[in-house]
Amino acid sequence: MKKNKFVTFLFFVACLTMTAQTKLADIFGNHMVLQRESDVAVWGTDKPNAIINIEGSWGQKAKTTTDNNGHWQTKIKTTIAGGPYKLTVLGSKKVVLEDVLLGEVWLCSGQSNMEMPLRGFQGQPVNGNNDFILKSTNSQLRFFAVKRQLALTPQENLAGGDWEISSPATAPDCSAVAYFYGKMLQETLQVPVGLITSSWGGTVAQAWTSPETLRKDFPEFNLTANTKENLNQNTPTALYNGMIHPLIPFGIKGVIWYQGEGNRSKPEQYARLFPALITNWRADFKQGDFPFYFVQIAPFVYSKNENASFLREAQLKTMLTTKNTGMAVTMDIGEEYSIHPAEKQKVGERLGYWALAKTYEIKGIQYSGPIYKSMEVKESKALLSFEYAPSGLFSKDKKIEGFEIAGEDKVFYPASVKIVKGQLEVWNDIVLKPVAVRYGWLNYIQGSLFNTFGLPASSFRTDTWDK
Repeated sequence: MKKNKFVTFLFFVACLTMTAQTKLADIFGNHMVLQRESDVAVWGTDKPNAIINIEGSWGQKAKTTTDNNGHWQTKIKTTIAGGPYKLTVLGSKKVVLEDVLLGEVWLCSGQSNMEMPLRGFQGQPVNGNNDFILKSTNSQLRFFAVKRQLALTPQENLAGGDWEISSPATAPDCSAVAYFYGKMLQETLQVPVGLITSSWGGTVAQAWTSPETLRKDFPEFNLTANTKENLNQNTPTALYNGMIHPLIPFGIKGVIWYQGEGNRSKPEQYARLFPALITNWRADFKQGDFPFYFVQIAPFVYSKNENASFLREAQLKTMLTTKNTGMAVTMDIGEEYSIHPAEKQKVGERLGYWALAKTYEIKGIQYSGPIYKSMEVKESKALLSFEYAPSGLFSKDKKIEGFEIAGEDKVFYPASVKIVKGQLEVWNDIVLKPVAVRYGWLNYIQGSLFNTFGLPASSFRTDTWDK
């Protein structure tokens, strides 16, 4: 019996050796962008114990050997931005990838507001999309859309996807937020930009988080209960396993993220979960604390039994406490009855301001709207100070709305507001001794507070009351 098993094993190995060919991971392909001036990972499969030679026509080489299961991985240096180049991989056969550029690579992820393509979807438009599509031809801007895939365990392979060059034929299907972000970076930096989009509408953050992270810090998700029978896009870890893990450790500059609506019913949990997701991705990609820029969910009329301002607050806390993060505020561009705001250009560009100022160190531009700093009470008025308003505060409509003020009884009243020497003076004659101030503390509000750079303030509160 033992002899028969050994013969079967040898037959299996022989078949594997005869059929195996040199193959790169699915994220590699013609027209791709590799992160410039870096040591980028390259990996794939071939016959067991095969020698793999890699050469980039930009003047760098690498060499490695497959393991007993035929897997291989190594790194190759990239130089300054440029191209087109060739990437040649020589193992049991020769693979040549054409039209490879060296530039800036960003991973773009989240739920439907990241997924929403430039052409619009579900009967909802993207403002100005037809003109943007018409003018989208740009050989220096490229996209890779990760196909949907669910899994209960981390996968090695994607479900598919191809690198595409920006043009009127390809841009309509690109994430609108990612497109405007990449377009802004490419035109400003004058280098190639590659956008890897991995998104799925209506999903929760725990679905995008690794099994290890959830097991360690979030036992409430009970991963042992996950089965193939109830597998869906909101199964904890399912999207990380199928749509993020196969990308690791592809070289990226950073991440942009648009998600949060799916977790709005549990803001306290999200305040822990979202920073954990960021830490999780950074640890797994092993490329340091790369920038992670995200969008604060826009105002929208949710049900009367919930208040999405608590979720917006959880996102604000993440920006304030997690290093190398930034938040694009959308208080002024939400739509009362559409959860998918049409003004995607402003969203992508506001993310772009963060990257251009903080990651690429372009001086002189402002990247954040006003952020509440402190409150001082003088007689019956509250004086509020803000960060990220170097030239003062501004209201486009000359009237600041959405403020409330409360005394010790915790009853809030609509407040009058006045800009005084860079501060906000807030009051209501009924509240003689102010204790707390809130701004935009509703599901839907049309934001009216900005800095002089036209960037809106986040909703905020000075209290920590339960309701």
